Amino acid sequence: MQRRRTKGRIPLAAAAALTSMLLAACDTDVSPAIDTSSSDPAAAQIECASQGQLPGSGSTAQQNAMTYWIEQYQRACTGVQIKYNPLGSGAGVAQFLRGATSFGGSDGALKPEEVQWSKDVCAGGRAIDLPMVGGPIAIGYNLQDVDDLVLDAPTLAKIFDARITSWDHPDIRRLNPDVKLPPIPVRPVHRSDDSGTTQNLNAYLAGAAGGSWPHPVKKSWQGKGGESASGSSGVVSQVQSLDGSIGYFELSFAAAGKISTVKIDTGASRPVAPTPKTASAGMAEAKIAGTGKDLTLKFDYGTSAEGAYPIVQVTYEIVCDTGNQAETLPALKSFLAYTAGEEGQKALPEIHYAPLPDSVAAQVREVIQTLS
Repeated sequence: MQRRRTKGRIPLAAAAALTSMLLAACDTDVSPAIDTSSSDPAAAQIECASQGQLPGSGSTAQQNAMTYWIEQYQRACTGVQIKYNPLGSGAGVAQFLRGATSFGGSDGALKPEEVQWSKDVCAGGRAIDLPMVGGPIAIGYNLQDVDDLVLDAPTLAKIFDARITSWDHPDIRRLNPDVKLPPIPVRPVHRSDDSGTTQNLNAYLAGAAGGSWPHPVKKSWQGKGGESASGSSGVVSQVQSLDGSIGYFELSFAAAGKISTVKIDTGASRPVAPTPKTASAGMAEAKIAGTGKDLTLKFDYGTSAEGAYPIVQVTYEIVCDTGNQAETLPALKSFLAYTAGEEGQKALPEIHYAPLPDSVAAQVREVIQTLS
């Protein structure tokens, strides 16, 4: 079946909501550059589509992964042209829902009303969420002579809610008995723009810190006090320049900025550092919450599984289960099969992303084969 390109079909209220999403796109800053020149596309096992143009847009959290995947795919499959525009999650969802793209990228699953709207553009079907790439949200800090710091969810909640204001606070000392903590002010830094990174940190604090984080889970920052900056790159700059500061951003930003990161005390035998491996272990604790072919994940933020980093985010590729555009469907299935496959996933740790757990990746590949 052919996916319809529609004009003027979304209700007025829906159109207003889509405009809001465009303005409140998820992560609008530019991610650190990734060098893919050393990759060997000849080694990639890709089942190519013969031709086609495949437009997508959305989350910037997956921008570096998309850059890598597109380059490798197009070098192996010369008849297909793929363009991914990193406008942010909200804009990616909005463009997909009005038929402007073949897939959208979002750091959060579709809302019920968005699924309903998608039936207008997915001829005979609905939009579904396919998890494709994950990664840890690192908590970075700037403390002179402190390169090993452990915090837990309640302590982080109090820090980002301006209820712990000094680095030698008893709660921080309790978690770091062998660290000489300076008696200087804690300077928390949060995002000033709406972002999926903020939403995922809010979700972790709400899920793991109990009553210590009495705020709703939203893309806008909910804590009190602190300093703000636009985009992950802005938070990185603030943390780098302010002694005593602490902020949050994707691991690739911490690595590029050479910023020390917090290990999380989850109740496991050892605190867990943010790495692609530990983030994958954290993702493995998630459960499939979607229905039908939708593979939305529900995270266990209070997990104490060994080696599982709990502050993670996953980016979904949004497609129609039925009713995708006939002219782009072969390229869509081929490209997503590559990104969800072993070749596409195994390269992710090198660029600071977390590959999908094997069980989740297998389900994603099964669904991709059934797209029509």
